[in-house]
Amino acid sequence: MTNRYPPLETEIRRRITSGGPLPVMHYMTMCLTDPEHGYYLTNDPIGAAGDFTTAPEISQMFGELLGLWAGSVWRQMGSPAQLQLVELGPGRGSMMQDALRAAHVMPEFRAAIAVHFVEISPLLEQRQREFVDGIGLPFTWHKTLEEVPDGPTIILANEFFDALPVHQAVMCADGWHERVIKIDEGQKLRFSIARDPIPLFDQLLPRGMRAQIGEVFEWRADQTALELGRRVKHSEGAALVIDYGHAKSEAGDTLQAVSRHNYADPLLLPGLVDLTAHVDFQALAEAAESMGATAHGPIEQGEFLRRLGIETRAVALKSTAPPSKVMEVERGLERLTGDIGRGMGRLFKAMALSHPKLGPPPGFEP
Repeated sequence: MTNRYPPLETEIRRRITSGGPLPVMHYMTMCLTDPEHGYYLTNDPIGAAGDFTTAPEISQMFGELLGLWAGSVWRQMGSPAQLQLVELGPGRGSMMQDALRAAHVMPEFRAAIAVHFVEISPLLEQRQREFVDGIGLPFTWHKTLEEVPDGPTIILANEFFDALPVHQAVMCADGWHERVIKIDEGQKLRFSIARDPIPLFDQLLPRGMRAQIGEVFEWRADQTALELGRRVKHSEGAALVIDYGHAKSEAGDTLQAVSRHNYADPLLLPGLVDLTAHVDFQALAEAAESMGATAHGPIEQGEFLRRLGIETRAVALKSTAPPSKVMEVERGLERLTGDIGRGMGRLFKAMALSHPKLGPPPGFEP
């Protein structure tokens, strides 16, 4: 068997054979973060040559607007002399590069910044380190948000939460059963359900949620959302979460795999394809608010970026761009704010968390 399958699949099959079916959450954790063969620890997945493209890679306007957003929030915080600007899952660092370039128009804000990257991938950390030398600001890397020191803080998280593993449960006639992965008669990995129902699971569901037999409910561990809320409250700062997902908790199977910019089977080639699931913004907000933060939104990404002035920025860029680049700016604007085809404007949401005394951050005003 060790010669028939990639190394990680061999280990997954060994665990199933010795310990029984593997819960979806454990499978997703192994696929993404296994120390030797996990997808995020062994791949540079971003860009045309990778498996997916994120908003900062589509257009510089995205990171620029978030940099100006952070500067405005810094002013709401009372313009502290030292600010920790934290990014969760910074990819190749493109968003932070654009944000810091835009921050040049606010010299006092830029001078206050110390950048903290929360990154688990050695490959991506190496890519991030390639651009920091000439920027003139301190950069520090951490494996978890908990490692970031205390102090006035603004946190940016773009397409971070969708990559955190999800639990899944399936509604059956006798209650909710955890969704698991087993080896079938044909020796293929396939989805199944645990034999026994999860005790008292109905009491843990969002209030008022109704599900039909066969429907799937997903949830994530609250640890990161709780820490995000605690940080915001403790530092009297703010956080901005942008991701794809649903505003209200609801049933639905959103686990998906992506390889070379196309959807793939999540049970094929574990560790070699990206696995994600939609973000439940209601659950994220409730966890953060339980720690004392105030949630704003979510609102659709397209609306959020328009409120921040992306259309005005696009006009300015086109006015100085060579003809060959004008269309690139227009395509970037449509991709980030539109909802047709691969448009991210509606599926992606933006939500802010802030200390209660700050009031609504830019883009979230009533």
